[in-house]
Amino acid sequence: MKKMILIAAVAFIGISASAQSAKFAHVNYEELVLLAPAADSARAVLQKAQKDAYDELQMMQEEAQNKYQQYQQNAANWTASVRESKERELSEISTRLQDFQQSAQAELQQLQNTKMAPIYQKAREIVNDLAKKGGYIYVFEVSSVLYIDTAQSTDLTPAARKAMGIPEGRTIESLQAELQAQQQAQ
Repeated sequence: MKKMILIAAVAFIGISASAQSAKFAHVNYEELVLLAPAADSARAVLQKAQKDAYDELQMMQEEAQNKYQQYQQNAANWTASVRESKERELSEISTRLQDFQQSAQAELQQLQNTKMAPIYQKAREIVNDLAKKGGYIYVFEVSSVLYIDTAQSTDLTPAARKAMGIPEGRTIESLQAELQAQQQAQ
């Protein structure tokens, strides 16, 4: 029995010692992805696609509005069959508008996923590589952790930013300012 207690005590001491030498790190993954130079070109492609879809939708809505105005102006003068045909046409236009909005939204989402996936993958690979080289057993994403003791956890974000080619002075705030300036310019 004493032997069993001694083995348990030695095991506990060994576990405590290994837990104290465990290395933890944290990273701001969102920052890496949003500020990556490749994200700028992805955003430009997405903005152009959104503008093209918006322009097409505007044209379709104008056509629908013109047809509706024509219907309102002439409905009293049309026969029942012409009026019914025009109502069916307006219904079809409305359905096409809804279908276009839904398909455009799905296509834009797919385009965003396609353009951003390589950036997420690169950030993940860089963080994994830094963690392996640094001997860290866990790397936490700062936005999903309630508390981080920065004295006991290493911030891998600066090294990952450098590996991703993110300029040193670029921040989320500066990116937001850039995007707002672009929107105002349009």
